[in-house]
Amino acid sequence: MVTPATPASEFTDALSAEIRHNYRLGRVIVAVDGLDSTAAFADELAGSFERAGAHAVRASLEGFLRPRAARELRGADSGAGYYFDRYDTDTVKRVLIEPFRFGGSAGFQTQGFDAARDVPAESRWLTAPADAVLVLDGPFLQRPGLKGQFNYTAYVESLWFAQGEEVREADRLYQAEAGPRFGAQAIIDLADPAHPRRVFADSC
Repeated sequence: MVTPATPASEFTDALSAEIRHNYRLGRVIVAVDGLDSTAAFADELAGSFERAGAHAVRASLEGFLRPRAARELRGADSGAGYYFDRYDTDTVKRVLIEPFRFGGSAGFQTQGFDAARDVPAESRWLTAPADAVLVLDGPFLQRPGLKGQFNYTAYVESLWFAQGEEVREADRLYQAEAGPRFGAQAIIDLADPAHPRRVFADSC
């Protein structure tokens, strides 16, 4: 059964075609960076790659949290803690990004931590074809330590006013340190998730 096209699927189909035009062969890593709706948008984008005949692998930064004690070392409501302490970026690179980029028969993991149990996730090593696409979503993906790890970055504009104070403070730190709007290849406005639109870095 063919699923009818929607404005969202047509948008991600065009975006995936743009990415594949620039990266025709070999492994491709796409970051969907932002605070709001990144998982749903990344799922749609991965579906577009699949419809175009590519093997898409999905992962989320939320699968690479640090232990609760480390995340809350500065306090449960700390914006600095949310930005600096929430995610285990070293593990993301070690078990996902680097082995995925290596290709061949190298195994990779799409989750490093079980947040519900507050323990490391059970190792589950995956493989993928030579021309597979990894779509990784989550906040702060252009921060130092992760910036430069991706072939293509789509930055999803945040509904900043809808966030809690600690998340707004974390985003202020991120904007000051990384300037994510200016480092992304595409900036996506998802104020209406059913009708994504592309905006420019110098727009308001």
